[in-house]
Amino acid sequence: MDMNFEFFSIEPTTIIGVLCNTLILVLLFKKFLFEPVNKILDERKRSVTQTYLDADKALSEAKEMREEYSQRIAGAKEESAAMIAEASRKASARSDEIITEARQQAALIRQRADEDIERERVRAVNSVKDEISDLALDIAGKVIGHQVSSDTEQERLIHDFLNELDDSSN
Repeated sequence: MDMNFEFFSIEPTTIIGVLCNTLILVLLFKKFLFEPVNKILDERKRSVTQTYLDADKALSEAKEMREEYSQRIAGAKEESAAMIAEASRKASARSDEIITEARQQAALIRQRADEDIERERVRAVNSVKDEISDLALDIAGKVIGHQVSSDTEQERLIHDFLNELDDSSN
């Protein structure tokens, strides 16, 4: 068995050629493959970073909006409570006004009724006095036996009779 090792020979020109080819390949890979891939990766990194920044900004805006919404809700609750309190106060004041007006009207009606009652009492007393004076004249005429004709005599008799009535009623 005879083996030939000629194909394993090392020649310096071949080594230099392989090295030059490898260097050229590395430079070509770097220029046409690594740089565009690095650019794409850098762009992607910037895009992802920008997406995170946008997400953080959106999150902070959402938190601000939630806080503002909470403040508005609290303000609306306070405002509605104030409106309810004001309406209640106005209703109470109006109720007091209505009650005061009703009392004033009742007092006025009562006063008018008292005045009407007093007028009717005076009228009734005068009517009773007139009837009593007519009866007294008739009785006096029968007792005296003659008709009392003069006005002064009638007035004196009526006056005396009414004084006796007032004295006896007291």
